[in-house]
Amino acid sequence: MILLDANYLLRFLIRDDEESFSIAKECITNNHCFIPNEVLAEVVFVLLKVYKVTKEEIKNIVIQLIQHDNIIIDAKKSMVRALEIFNNKNLDFVDAILCAKSSDYEIRTFDRKLQKCIAEGKS
Repeated sequence: MILLDANYLLRFLIRDDEESFSIAKECITNNHCFIPNEVLAEVVFVLLKVYKVTKEEIKNIVIQLIQHDNIIIDAKKSMVRALEIFNNKNLDFVDAILCAKSSDYEIRTFDRKLQKCIAEGKS
């Protein structure tokens, strides 16, 4: 299994360098690849802040990527939910992950926006 770094995934998703894109595409489509949640969070951050991609576009392209059978991530269902929360609420992606995981864990935070998200999920 191959572990993918954020810059590798970004070359694949952004396609701003054709040579790097082709290399990444061949690897990603022909191998079992693992994407750590920390790397996924970095990809989301860079897409939003550096490339100015909208939250909805980020949600769509990242969900499309992680739905491939050969892509392995921790808690895929929670990460899809986190991307949906990220798109729909005024939360950063890491807080959206925590909110998505609140159905399985008791989350302790002083962040009011995150508390509200958690409370909405329980009602």
